[in-house]
Amino acid sequence: MPDLSEKTLFITGASRGIGKAIALRAARDGANIAVVAKTDQPHPTLPGTVHSAVEEIEAAGGSGLACITDIRFEDQVQAAVDATVETFGGIDILVNNASAIQLTGTLETPIKRFDLMHSVNVRGTFVCSQTCLPHLARAPNPHILNLAPAPVMRPEWFEHHLAYTMSKYGMSMCVLGMAEEFREQGIAANALWPKTTIATAAIRNLLGGDDAIRRCRTPDIVADAAYCILTGDSRTRTGQFLVDEDVLREAGVTQFDQYAISPDEPLQPDLFVPMTK
Repeated sequence: MPDLSEKTLFITGASRGIGKAIALRAARDGANIAVVAKTDQPHPTLPGTVHSAVEEIEAAGGSGLACITDIRFEDQVQAAVDATVETFGGIDILVNNASAIQLTGTLETPIKRFDLMHSVNVRGTFVCSQTCLPHLARAPNPHILNLAPAPVMRPEWFEHHLAYTMSKYGMSMCVLGMAEEFREQGIAANALWPKTTIATAAIRNLLGGDDAIRRCRTPDIVADAAYCILTGDSRTRTGQFLVDEDVLREAGVTQFDQYAISPDEPLQPDLFVPMTK
């Protein structure tokens, strides 16, 4: 079975949540992981720093590199990519996980927040992809994986949080474009999105606290699905918009209770999911 041993992953937003879970899953194979995130010192409401994530990665069997980076700025991204290549010798996989969120309507969304979401979600994804691509082109099985939904043009996904949807669909469009642009070079570009809400700081802080968390799955389900994608052949799966549970079912998983925060609670479908089929 293929694994991620000796592969180098460049993961944005890997100091906590889904990004860290993907990193830890890869670390179990002995992978090298660049933890690309802004959090250098402990945050009052957000768990984890780049340094604590590296400690966990190394405890899990991998090698970690702390890259304190604001992906909105191309010079910082270039420095992080250069450090990763210098430390590990190349980049095999880019995971564009970092994302800003605000679920507000048009009149309630400050332009500052609009700019933040587009700068992180769209610009940051594009900058990281552009900067990593020369190194991915030299890798034997290169992948780009964006944490983004299928870009379905249904008004229900725009009417309540237009700015956020626009920014996430920008990440989705990067998948559509890059999958075709780099198909001949064998560089896969795919998107992965959770079927249910995932227990992250964003859910706890923005969407309902502990009550919302009880209806979530853990980040491990996204990490396990990402692992299935990233260990696959980059030439045979590209340009796809994938849902975590569907990927795992395809891999033979039939039981999902182990991912539930509270197995007796009904799960909350994530945004965009009913229309991704």
